[in-house]
Amino acid sequence: MSAHLVEVVITGHLGPSLTAALEGYDVVGRDDGTSSVTGMVGDQAELRALLAVFDGLNIEVVSVNRVTPA
Repeated sequence: MSAHLVEVVITGHLGPSLTAALEGYDVVGRDDGTSSVTGMVGDQAELRALLAVFDGLNIEVVSVNRVTPA
C-alpha cells in the first residue's frame, strides 16, 4: 500500500489531549456524536498503529475510508 488519505470515523468526541496526540491528523467532531480523524497514512503498518490507538483506548471505530484529496 502506498500513502493514502484516510478518514477514520469513531464513536464519540475526542478531548483536547488526545486530539493533540494525533498530530498530523485532522480531528473533527460531528453533530451525530461521532468524530472524523483524517490524515495521510504511509502504509498498512501506519494504519494499523492508528487503529491500535483507538483499540487501546476502547474507542469504537465505525469505519475506515480512503478519501480522494480535494
